[in-house]
Amino acid sequence: MTTSVAVLGAGGKMGFRVTGKLIGAGYDVRAVEVGEAGRKRLADANIGAVVMEEGIPGAKVLVMALPDNIIGQVMRQISPMLAEGTMILVLDAAAPYAGDLPGDRPDLTYFVGHPCHPPLFNDETEWAARRDYHGGIARQSIVCALMQGPEEHYALGEEICKAMWSPIIDCHRVTVEQLAILEPGLSEMVAMPFVDTMVEAVEECERRYGIPRQAALDFLIGHLNVEIAMWFGYSPKVPSDAALRLMRFAKGVVVRDDWRQALSPAKVKEASELIVFGKGA
Repeated sequence: MTTSVAVLGAGGKMGFRVTGKLIGAGYDVRAVEVGEAGRKRLADANIGAVVMEEGIPGAKVLVMALPDNIIGQVMRQISPMLAEGTMILVLDAAAPYAGDLPGDRPDLTYFVGHPCHPPLFNDETEWAARRDYHGGIARQSIVCALMQGPEEHYALGEEICKAMWSPIIDCHRVTVEQLAILEPGLSEMVAMPFVDTMVEAVEECERRYGIPRQAALDFLIGHLNVEIAMWFGYSPKVPSDAALRLMRFAKGVVVRDDWRQALSPAKVKEASELIVFGKGA
């Protein structure tokens, strides 16, 4: 029997992509969408939109393709419609880790999955895949966590995630806390600030020192290519001794000594609460 999957927010940016993937994979998809723009996007793709009262009853899996700050609210609204054993599949760890999923339904399965996005260094040969930075054309890995529910439900959750974010390289099983450490921790609280700072550094080169922006950008992107390759093991790590001395010197200028707290469960919990409830840091 074909698994029935209701996608809540099916006409949104993420929802539209995963809905199309699930339909292509042969699932019985109920595209739940209440917004006018989202319903039009679905209609333009010949996908019929339904309201919650039509799409949710009887669905084996509910994909919550919704903003993090309304997932808990929607879950509490639809809880009376959910049969025992229904899987709630959340696409980000923030709401689950912030404790915003209803705790009075131990009979439901809570599953969390998130894409890693196509790797910077890959073996894609088609131009469309090489220019796919988000995933869906290029291959990517994913991370999955079974937060609540019977162990045998893990396989179904992973199967749905693989279909939504195909084509897949690897699927990594983690805990919800570990997934939260990866995002928002590793990706948004460590990597993104460094990337944003590098963009500001390029602008500083132009604004303060008169270096043409394209020259600074070309210089930085090229050096990032070789430095990331060396430090992450895609190329032999052969920087000069002088470069290593300068790196150690510069760390004291641009990196806080206590930066590792950004990955601590306490700080990640605070960040998740900021995302979901708008409070915290």
